[in-house]
Amino acid sequence: MTINFRLHALTLHTTEGVVSYDFESDLTVLEGPTGVGKTTLLELIKYGFAAGEPRLATVATETVHDVAIDISIGGEEYLVTRSLDAVKRKNVRIVDKRTGERLPDRPVDGESSLNSFLLEKLGLPDNIKAPAQKGKSSKPGSRITFGDIFKFIYIPQYAINQDIADSTDSYYEPKRKAVFELLFKLTDPDILSMQSQVNVLNGNIDAEDTHLKTILQFLHDTNASSREEVEQQLQEAATAQADAQAQLSSLRDELDPLIDRQTRTYRDLLTDAERALAEARAITQELIRERNEIDLENRRVKADRARLERMRDAGDRLANIEFSVCPRCMQPLSNRSVQEDCCRLCLQSDPVSPERAADSYELQQLELQLVEMDAQREVTEQQLEKARHAIVERESLIEHFTDILETRTSQRVTPRLQAFSDASDRMATARTRKENFETALQQWDRVEDIARKVRELRSKQDRLKANIVTRKAALTIHRNLVFARIEEEFREAATNLDIASVETAGFDRANYLPLINGKVFTKALMSGGGSMTATQIAYWVSLIKVAQETDSCYPSMLIIDGPRLALNTATGTWAAIYKRLREGVEDDPGAVQFLVSDNELPDDYEGDFTRIVFDYQNPTVATIRHPGEGRVEVIATIDE
Repeated sequence: MTINFRLHALTLHTTEGVVSYDFESDLTVLEGPTGVGKTTLLELIKYGFAAGEPRLATVATETVHDVAIDISIGGEEYLVTRSLDAVKRKNVRIVDKRTGERLPDRPVDGESSLNSFLLEKLGLPDNIKAPAQKGKSSKPGSRITFGDIFKFIYIPQYAINQDIADSTDSYYEPKRKAVFELLFKLTDPDILSMQSQVNVLNGNIDAEDTHLKTILQFLHDTNASSREEVEQQLQEAATAQADAQAQLSSLRDELDPLIDRQTRTYRDLLTDAERALAEARAITQELIRERNEIDLENRRVKADRARLERMRDAGDRLANIEFSVCPRCMQPLSNRSVQEDCCRLCLQSDPVSPERAADSYELQQLELQLVEMDAQREVTEQQLEKARHAIVERESLIEHFTDILETRTSQRVTPRLQAFSDASDRMATARTRKENFETALQQWDRVEDIARKVRELRSKQDRLKANIVTRKAALTIHRNLVFARIEEEFREAATNLDIASVETAGFDRANYLPLINGKVFTKALMSGGGSMTATQIAYWVSLIKVAQETDSCYPSMLIIDGPRLALNTATGTWAAIYKRLREGVEDDPGAVQFLVSDNELPDDYEGDFTRIVFDYQNPTVATIRHPGEGRVEVIATIDE
């Protein structure tokens, strides 16, 4: 069944007094010609709920101070008041009508907002996100607000002959579908939360995969062997170093009795020089590897900088384009007044200037990285040059000491000295190779760590996906029942409304939209026509009727603005629509509430309903004198 949600009254505090309207009837019709303020009244209701950006007429923005809506929601009754003042509008006053207690004011945005309050009363948490469930999105999804729920309550005049709850907006599609599923309990917050985690894990896995590929590419570019080969070579180098060390110790023991004190000193100096030579060679190899890494990273950052410069150039070119027509509906934009520093197309503030765009933060960071890497490379080159110079010096020193020792011991220890030199060279070479292999092994350790992390992320994602499938499977029977009833009810409603050009009617179970002649309604019907309006009425009334019969948290209210405008001469369909609305409230009195704004009612329309009639002498904001027919700019015109 539906969740109790009713509007009992609307009160406007204007500069000239108070205007109040009661909506206690299950069906209330606001009747009057175009321009008397019917849409303004409905948009003020939307404003009071802070359910998105309303389209307010001048009479509202200039003469209305406060909007107070008397509502019952979830079995409780509240008076919600919101000011139209630019500062005061940021907070909403709430009074519990049953106790008379004024509750803490709620901000329009942020934590503990009116949005959180209304969602809580509908039995929904305020932190639900609507993730994309197709493709490989890495975004957790946009947060679902009461404004998204309100799209299923209020069908405005500017949308009644175009789309359903912004269904033509592909960016909004995941949220529209998520709200539909929540209202009919085809999903739950836990499932949506798990899907958000799955999407976030997509991004994490992609990032780690990219990191892994970067390291593997580096290892490939540096001709690094496989991990197994590196481990084997490391063991061989360690063994060679140990053997050379053992041989050196043995040679020292053999040479000690044969060498005098001065010769022994030269030998020690030679050993130190050889050790220094090995260290200098090892440092040289490390610096060469570091320089190669800097060069590789430098090429990557330059590629990113080139990409950003191309994007910046494209942005500069596009920024100079002044749209003369709307790229969506091709209507001219030249007749609209645009404030300074605002976008000519969407009328929103244009916060980014070409100068700031050209000097973007990310491009600056890349430039700083390049400067820093150039500095690092220069320092590395200097250190490499010093290391190479040290190698030359130590080789010269070794040669010098070797000549001295050879001269002093040519008759006694030259063969042993040669063996000693060979062993020293082998040990230095083995030590250098061992250090290089240890560095390569560290890179392979990083590869293994990242690969393990990717496996863990994929495992977590697979568990979440399996849990989602299980949770959705438990809802299969309910889902099929809801879809079958919506399709049945919509088909019957479309048939009874006798909609022109409609041969068959159905329900798209993938997109949750009506099907007309086997196609989604926006492709089967012409936008702006009476058939589109009638199809929408049939769809929305069918949803609320099915919600009454099944387990749902669908709000029990439907606000429809201007169904008559697009019907033209289709008086039969017009009459059938009101008959369908009357039947909707008569089936279960008090269960649902319909609030309809229209130019006029069918001549033979009868039933138990409230009829509030407006004209140019008695407009909706009755305290303010109406300038007369044709002297106001109606909201539909402003929107165009």
